[in-house]
Amino acid sequence: QVQLVESGGGFVQPGGSLRLICAASGSIFRINAMGWYRQAPGKQRELVAVITSGGSTNYADSVKGRFTISRDNAKNTVYLQMNSLDPEDTAVYYCNADVLSFTRRYPEVWGQGTLVTVSS
Repeated sequence: QVQLVESGGGFVQPGGSLRLICAASGSIFRINAMGWYRQAPGKQRELVAVITSGGSTNYADSVKGRFTISRDNAKNTVYLQMNSLDPEDTAVYYCNADVLSFTRRYPEVWGQGTLVTVSS
């Protein structure tokens, strides 16, 4: 079994910053790509940022230059530093990972989500 647990969401004013953290636990041999997705009310879930095991990153156009994804492979943890937050960034943020355990691959592991609210 593999689990992802997110933390770091909350309420912030426009222009503020938040740092999301996602920690993986369980029977983990290696984690391939890790990413952050978000789902705003009434909208579909969308990719925010993704990072490979080697550190290559990709971002949604809407967050480029404001958000930074990083990871600590030794801790099986991925981070999302969010700066210059805008009310349009309000959403539930989900962590996702492609995990290889000692017995099988889990290509789509999801966390429970953490709410980010940007409002004045």
